Amino acid sequence: MLFTWLPGHSFYPPTMIRIGIVGCGRILAAHLEGYRLLREAGVNEFEITALCSRNADDARSYVTRGKGPAQRKPVSTLPGDPLAVGDQYLSDFQPETAVEIFTDYREMISSGQIDAVNDFTIHSLHHQIAEVAFAHGKSLLSQKPLAVSMEGARRMCARAEATGVTFGVFENLRFVPGVRHQHWAFSETGPAGRLQMAVMGNIGTWWAPDLIVAETPWRHVLSEGGGMALDLGPHFFDMIRYIGGSEVTSVSARTQIVEPTRYLLRNGAKVEPFSCDADDTFYAHFELASGAAGTMFGSWGGHGTNTVIGEGPVFYGEHGRVTGDTIHLDGKGAQSLSALYRDEAPAALQEKHFPLGLTNDFALAQLDWLRAIEGGTQPECSGAEGLRDLACAYAVVESNLAGRSVTIEEVESGSLRSYQKPIDEKFGLY
Repeated sequence: MLFTWLPGHSFYPPTMIRIGIVGCGRILAAHLEGYRLLREAGVNEFEITALCSRNADDARSYVTRGKGPAQRKPVSTLPGDPLAVGDQYLSDFQPETAVEIFTDYREMISSGQIDAVNDFTIHSLHHQIAEVAFAHGKSLLSQKPLAVSMEGARRMCARAEATGVTFGVFENLRFVPGVRHQHWAFSETGPAGRLQMAVMGNIGTWWAPDLIVAETPWRHVLSEGGGMALDLGPHFFDMIRYIGGSEVTSVSARTQIVEPTRYLLRNGAKVEPFSCDADDTFYAHFELASGAAGTMFGSWGGHGTNTVIGEGPVFYGEHGRVTGDTIHLDGKGAQSLSALYRDEAPAALQEKHFPLGLTNDFALAQLDWLRAIEGGTQPECSGAEGLRDLACAYAVVESNLAGRSVTIEEVESGSLRSYQKPIDEKFGLY
């Protein structure tokens, strides 16, 4: 039985949690796929009863297969990229559920049609939607990064704690099977031992060399919280924190705008040039409280072809090296990490990592949030986790501007916020 509540308020737990989704862009298809997989796995205690988009047709396009406006086509063809998912409809897994369409999230939240909110909008709306959701006692799952600035994120977390609702950030990377396996490998009882070093880098894989990322120009605008460090940094740092089992304490970084003008691609031609003032490239060294350290870099630029370190991120522990699904332990040859996990990881841990046999990262993140609501607790990827991930990402751009190594504490607390000044001023977050 699932419920939301406010401290000091009486409540009657509903038999079904009704979810209202704000934001019906291309990423919604991947979220609907996750919810469909939950339903197929026997999770029946939820239904999506409302969709909200500034353009009502965008919302209608996801309701009923074979009816309504056409969905926008995916903008990616990369395997595993959520933006490559398409052709998903609510009617595929809840054909009998009436879905109301809204164009104002305030009206949706106050309508009485929902019990909880999924926010899949742009960075700058997250703190605004959270304020309304929490004022109405609605649990919230907010897309990463948690907010457009640290002040926005701090306000979200403080308000969620004050109202007692379940508050999660949609940080799906730690739910990816390979990342779960790596988390085990570097745990106290894992075969690779305590994490010592990490290196991760990717140039020219996404939107290179000069395309507008996900066809969303705001991702290249500083005052909208754009830039690669803030878009993908929360993913990268959440993975480091999760696999390393320790908090990031400091970051020293540099950023670049390698391609100051970006374009849409239409019929093979570059059109609609867009000027960028947020980073498309970053290089960062980080240290963890455990003593581990590492380097990460990434770029939406890169002519010719892409460059990837290892089979993905490379991790070194006290007893071996892991990259992708390959583990090299001292004195042994290459092994499959997933096979080793299957054979040696405790059964209870495997069930915790992959409940109901689910392996889709979106479905697992959604289930984590739903179960937290059911228990009146916070999910694995709570608002507090999202706050720390955002602080690490903001440490990258704050370090570049300050020209020095910065601590996560000074970014998280707000004592260092120079880069964020135009963002906070734009959205009244001072």
